[in-house]
Amino acid sequence: MKLPPDENGSKRNGDLSEKFNAFRPYLLMLARLQFDEMLQAKLDESDIVQQTLLEAHRSMGDFRGKTDEEMAGWLRTILARNLADELRKFRRDKRDIRLEASLHAAMNQSSVRIERWLATEDRSPSQCAMANEQLLALAAALMKLPQDQRRAVELFHLQGHSSAQVASRLDRSEVAVAGLLRRGLEGLRELMREDNVR
Repeated sequence: MKLPPDENGSKRNGDLSEKFNAFRPYLLMLARLQFDEMLQAKLDESDIVQQTLLEAHRSMGDFRGKTDEEMAGWLRTILARNLADELRKFRRDKRDIRLEASLHAAMNQSSVRIERWLATEDRSPSQCAMANEQLLALAAALMKLPQDQRRAVELFHLQGHSSAQVASRLDRSEVAVAGLLRRGLEGLRELMREDNVR
């Protein structure tokens, strides 16, 4: 999906602002994927995403991209910087460029893993646009799942942990994790199907 042409600055800014909000669930998903359970208890990813969207809104004149993919990359860069800032405050350290770079790389890797989960090989530009829409729909649907199902799906499918590792992280048996994954995927399919019907 292409962004509107830059024929009218205020119209473009309004359109970009609306598009930024469409990326909120995606950014929340990426932020959650970067935090382990200890950090999730101490840092609020919603606040970090809100700060990211505010910064994007303030600096939207700096965005020179034309596609949703370029916007997603730009927003991931801002999110990585904000996550690094929050982690630095939490650890009371000085600025660490390597931390920002590693967070940005980890988010890109998470995004690629998610896209592969949704992808088909050799996509046309229109298929890429549809995949971007699916990515945003997936992120929004994940937010609607019960927390234990969402966490199991994120750890297993989006972070690539084994079922034994997921069981350990969630303090559940592997059989329980298998049930969470099955119900989580069924829920995701249903939510995404409902979204397509609207």
